[in-house]
Amino acid sequence: MQSLSNRKKVIEQKPMNIWERMYLPAIAKGLSITLRHFFKKIPTIKYPEEIRPYSKNFRGQHSLKRDEQGRERCTACGLCALSCPAEAITMTAAERQKGEENLYREEKYAAVYEINMLRCIFCGLCEEACPKEAIYLDGPHVTAEYLRRDFIYGKDKLVEPKFDITKLNRENA
Repeated sequence: MQSLSNRKKVIEQKPMNIWERMYLPAIAKGLSITLRHFFKKIPTIKYPEEIRPYSKNFRGQHSLKRDEQGRERCTACGLCALSCPAEAITMTAAERQKGEENLYREEKYAAVYEINMLRCIFCGLCEEACPKEAIYLDGPHVTAEYLRRDFIYGKDKLVEPKFDITKLNRENA
């Protein structure tokens, strides 16, 4: 391939001496670096007992949020599923019935909401796409499982538990 500037690059190589031809200085330099690192203190964290501090932008397990009254925020609009590049999110919408006003925020809600954690790449696009601020990646690490079906998280694992304000008032009194 011809260069764009049409200039030839001149490379000068000086002849190697006997020590350089035997590669002994290079081997000695590599061994010295290895020995230097061998005696350094390793910053090991004993995982279940000690938990490493995470950065502010850590993306953990997904969680479906509730509003101030304890109702689910998700309205099954499907924007999170559309924005997911790995196609890890699936949902089925349903209509709210009479008497369920305290469970769901809008007339439409996600009857089935599943995330395949084996497909999820934790990019955060579902979090950004949600207009109702219903999904966040603020949970802990995704735990290890043995079966593939255990990595499909439904609403039972994703929806945050209801917060009972009356318990808080009783504890403070």
